[in-house]
Amino acid sequence: MAVFLPPYEHAAASKSLQTQKENNKVTTFKKLILGSVAGIFAVGTAQAADLPVKAKAVEYVRVCSLYGAGFFYIPGTDTCIKLGGYLRVDTTFNGGPHGTPAWNGDLGQGNRYRDSFASRSRMAFTVDTRTATEYGVVRTFGQLDWSFTSPSGSVRDVGPTGQNGGLSQGQQINTEYLFIQFAGFTFGKSSSAYSTPWNGYPGNLTASLLGGNNTDTGLNNIQYTAEFGNGVSASIGLDDPSTFNRTNVFNLASTSAAGVVSLASLNANGVGSTNAYAGVHAPDVVGRIRVDQAWGLFQISGALHEVNASYNALTAGGALNGANNFSEISGHPESKWGGSVMAALQIKNLPTGAGDDIKFDVSYAKGDTKNVLGNSGSSPSFAMFGSSGTAYQSVGLGATSDGVYLPGAGGTDGIKLTTAWGFRGAFNHNWNPYWSTSLFGAYSSVRYDGGANDNLGGAGTTSAKGAYCAAFAANHPGQALVGNAAGAYSCNPDFNVSQLGLLTRWTPVKNLTFSGEVQWLHLDQKMSGSSVFAATAPKPTALYEFKDQNTYLLQLRAQRNF
Repeated sequence: MAVFLPPYEHAAASKSLQTQKENNKVTTFKKLILGSVAGIFAVGTAQAADLPVKAKAVEYVRVCSLYGAGFFYIPGTDTCIKLGGYLRVDTTFNGGPHGTPAWNGDLGQGNRYRDSFASRSRMAFTVDTRTATEYGVVRTFGQLDWSFTSPSGSVRDVGPTGQNGGLSQGQQINTEYLFIQFAGFTFGKSSSAYSTPWNGYPGNLTASLLGGNNTDTGLNNIQYTAEFGNGVSASIGLDDPSTFNRTNVFNLASTSAAGVVSLASLNANGVGSTNAYAGVHAPDVVGRIRVDQAWGLFQISGALHEVNASYNALTAGGALNGANNFSEISGHPESKWGGSVMAALQIKNLPTGAGDDIKFDVSYAKGDTKNVLGNSGSSPSFAMFGSSGTAYQSVGLGATSDGVYLPGAGGTDGIKLTTAWGFRGAFNHNWNPYWSTSLFGAYSSVRYDGGANDNLGGAGTTSAKGAYCAAFAANHPGQALVGNAAGAYSCNPDFNVSQLGLLTRWTPVKNLTFSGEVQWLHLDQKMSGSSVFAATAPKPTALYEFKDQNTYLLQLRAQRNF
C-alpha cells in the first residue's frame, strides 16, 4: 500500500537524502587526499637517504672592533676589511686644477689663451685589510681615484674642444697608494719615510704649497719602522726617485764641445727646455726619527739623492732628452750625490680651542730641490709676465734644477749642484664643531752657487751661476751683461717664492665639508734691467723688464667622505 507523506515531510526527506549523498562525496574525497599524502610521505621516506646534507646557514657580516670604526670581518675569515673614500669637487679661479698658481705657461703669460678657472671632480675608493698574526698585524691598503679634470695645456695646441687631447684628456684614473705592511716593513706605493704625516698640507687645500717635501700620492719604496715605545720611532727606506724626487739637470752648453754641436738647455725665457737627467741608477736613501705624543709631534728627516746626467752632446728641445747621433760618443759628467734634511714640529692642545694645532717644517737641500719645491706634481719653473712702465711688459724668471753642467773642450765641467731651502706652516683653529679656519704660509729659496762672471768658458772652473748666465747670454745675443739701461741687464738666476693663504671650512653635517681658500704668491727674482728677446709665443719679440711678480687664486671645494 502506498504511503503518502505530507508536502513538508516529503521535502525534508528529499533534503536529508541529498545531504547524505553530499556527505558521502566529501568523505570519499578526504579518503582520496589522505591516501595520496600518505603515499607521497611513503615515497619521500624511502628516498630520504639519497638527499644531500642540508646547507649551513649563511654567515652574516660581523663587526670587527680591533682596528677602529668601519671594519668588519670578511665572511669565513679572520681578516678585517674597511671600505671608504670620498667624492670631491674643486674649482680654482686664476689657477690650474687643484690650486696650481699662475706661475708659468698660458696662466703665467696672462694672455687670451689662459683659462680663467679650472675644475676637477674626483672620487677616491679605499680598501684597507688587516689580519692579526703571531708577527703582528698584516695590512694591505689601496686607493684608486677616478677624476674628470679641465683639460690642461694650451687651447692653441689642438683647438678649443680638443685641448691637449680633448674631452678624453679630462678622464683620469690615478693610483695613489698600494702597499703591504708586515712586521714593521712597508712594501709598495706609499708616502716616503722622509715625509711628515701632513706632507704638503699643514693646513691648506691647494697641492702647490712649496717650502718642503711632499709625497702625498705615494711613490714606490721599501721602508722599515722600529717602534721604541712612548711614541718614539725610527724609519729607514729606499725610494724610487723617478716619480717624485727629480726636478731637472740642465746641460748649459751653447757652443761646440769637442766638435760636437750641443745647444743650451734654456729657452728664450730663461727656463729649462731640455732635462738632461740620465736614467735612475740608485734609489734615494731616506730616514727619519719621530716623537709622537699627546702634546704633538717632532720629526727630523734626511735623504741622499743621486744627481746624474745623460750626455754632453744634446739638442735643446729634442726628444729623449735631446739625444742626437753624437750623444753616446760625446762623454758625460760624473754623477754626484746630493741630499736634504728636514725638521718638523706639530703642537697640539693649544689654549685657542679644542683641536687647534700648529704644523711647521723647515728644509735644506743640495742637489735635491724637489724636497724644497715639493708639490703633488713636478716642481715648477717660473715664467710670469706683468705690466711695465718702461718696456712692453715685465717678466719674472726662475729655473728649477737639481744641478747644471757645462761641457768643456775635451771633457766636461762637471755637475754643479743647486742649493735650496724653505719652510712652511699653518695655524689651524676650530671655531665650533661646524666651522674651522687655517692660516698658512711658505717661503722657498733657490740658489746657483758662484758668481755670474766666474771664469766664463773655462773648463773645470765655471760656477753654476756662471754656466747659467753664459747660456742665458747665448739666447739673448747683443745684450749687455751688466747695467740697467734699456736693453741691458744683470744676470742672476737665483729666486725666492713666498706664499700666504687663508682657508675656511664649513661642515653642516658629518662627513660633508664646503671649503674656500685664497692664496697669494710672490716671485722674488734676481735678474735686473731689461732685455730684448723673443719670448714664448704668442708674446712678441720686444723689450722686457726683469721684475718681481705676484699672482692670486681662489679655490672652492665640496667634499663628501664615506
